[in-house]
Amino acid sequence: MITLNAGRLTFGFPEVHEKATCSISFQRTLRIPDDDRSYPLPPGLGDFPLRHIDDYEDRLPDEWLRRGGVLLPMYQAEALWISFGGGFGGRFGGGYPFALKIATGKICAVTGDSWTESLNRDPQDYLVVPDQPWLDGYCVGKGEVRQFVAMPLGDGYSVEEQLTGAAEHGGLQIMACPMKRERYEQLQKSRGGLGSFADEMVVCCSPPPSMGLAPGGRMKQEIYDDEYGLDAWDQRHASRCFVSIVNSRQWHATTGEHPPTQPPTAAQYTAAGLPWFDFYSELEAVGATETLKGVSSVAAMGEKKGDSPLPENDSVAVDNIVELGAKRPARTGSQVREMS
Repeated sequence: MITLNAGRLTFGFPEVHEKATCSISFQRTLRIPDDDRSYPLPPGLGDFPLRHIDDYEDRLPDEWLRRGGVLLPMYQAEALWISFGGGFGGRFGGGYPFALKIATGKICAVTGDSWTESLNRDPQDYLVVPDQPWLDGYCVGKGEVRQFVAMPLGDGYSVEEQLTGAAEHGGLQIMACPMKRERYEQLQKSRGGLGSFADEMVVCCSPPPSMGLAPGGRMKQEIYDDEYGLDAWDQRHASRCFVSIVNSRQWHATTGEHPPTQPPTAAQYTAAGLPWFDFYSELEAVGATETLKGVSSVAAMGEKKGDSPLPENDSVAVDNIVELGAKRPARTGSQVREMS
């Protein structure tokens, strides 16, 4: 069962287990400089709004309606990160385990492979939550990602276009697969019971030829190895959905609502003395495939095309870094409101 609750996509599998739920939100954030330096984790600046596609059937193309899912607004060159269950995971927060496949334009964000309806282990093409608290971008190295940045489809910047030569899907695709009931109950016994996760889970919907996601600046972040094994996941009950990304004008024309204000630049945020983040975990990280190592960032692609697609892309010196761990604070930047 897929629902939209308080701005979160919710995936629930009561037929597997009464606790088999998980939530996903899409976080507004700073776009880090795309200068080939590796930056700490930027803050969360609040949820992107989400709306049901079906609520606007008289204003959207038939193709969007067939895909269903939700709408999400982003400005061109804006960044996002994906939060799983509020950003508290695994050994730190407990919860019902899920395997999540995340793709942009039907290209896996972990491996760069084309979308498939199954989980694959060699290489691992999915994330394990709640061990993985968030995902900020494409895995381009062990302990390193390139930030998700919104760009118009058709201009050649998206990972989908770089790897397939086509601007067909765009948006985000997420598939959720719960842990098998018997494996979960074994875990409860061995660990003395798992904590409760959010009473929500997520999935998403995909966009038509409008906005896609492209690789931005480099960031320190690990994609954790599946410590449970492929056999732990109940693939018979997997569900998926698409998140269609629309630009600010499309959002207003479709929903009648104004999109969120644009976030501050990395330079403005840093100059205000607000925190960046670093996350420590003892879990083993997976490496990157050659496919995603070879994609060009937005800045690099713009240079090839003779364009300047990223405004405010100056490098910043980051000093205020908060270490996140077992007793870590929330990864937010609420103080940013004081900058205006």
